[in-house]
Amino acid sequence: MSLDNVMSLNIAATRLASSGPIDLGVLPSELDGGLASRAAIGLVVLATDQTLEHEFRALVRQPGVAFYESRVFSDNDITTDTLRAIGPRIAPAVDLILPSIPLDVVAFGCTSATMTLGEEAVFAEIRKARPNVACTTPVTAALAAFKALDVKGIGLLTPYAPQINEDLVAYFNGRGVDVSAVATFDRRDDRDAARISVTSIEAAAERMAVTPGVDAVFVSCTSLRIAEAAAGLEQRIGVPVTSSNHAMAWHCLRLAGINDVVPAGRLFGLPSN
Repeated sequence: MSLDNVMSLNIAATRLASSGPIDLGVLPSELDGGLASRAAIGLVVLATDQTLEHEFRALVRQPGVAFYESRVFSDNDITTDTLRAIGPRIAPAVDLILPSIPLDVVAFGCTSATMTLGEEAVFAEIRKARPNVACTTPVTAALAAFKALDVKGIGLLTPYAPQINEDLVAYFNGRGVDVSAVATFDRRDDRDAARISVTSIEAAAERMAVTPGVDAVFVSCTSLRIAEAAAGLEQRIGVPVTSSNHAMAWHCLRLAGINDVVPAGRLFGLPSN
């Protein structure tokens, strides 16, 4: 019988004779960079959102890159008043994301609330909890995406009330983006917006793509599901396609210094300008 077998039998006998586990003491361990060895992204998600995290999991999957979420209260009904009310809730939500652990980027996940509050106001709330951190929002990311894609006119597709669409068109126009076409599904309850079928979104994008002046289609609202279909859709319709979640995931990666190419459409092969 080998020495190893004898030792195993002795250990087994000792274990049977005792009333507790064999104490192996403190074993050696080493620390590595963890899941976020290359980049840690903080993500503020609306309480009503059913889509954003799923799409981020599909797009932000590079080795050494991780994102960590916090939820912020939001009403089901999407109105100017309910969107404005989200503002003071942002900083406390950011404060819950990995306290005392550095983050490379913090993203606020609501397109219409960003437009209502203003990007700088959202950034100010984020930086109450995370001073000097790189920030983005779906609006900020969309503007960066349009620049990277070198598009001048967009088709804007949303689930919002017409008044919110008008405000969003004015917001983009004020930042040098021509909204050549706009349409809405007019689903004002966020629970319904998350259930708009991908087929419906693709059909609407196809209709927009043939409108004169549309160089790209932007699907606005973190509840709408299109990020995983964007690459195939833009091949069919002949213009770039991005969305609130799609653009924001790309922008988070680029702000964090992650330039990996992801097979998720034209945008994910480009750097941020």
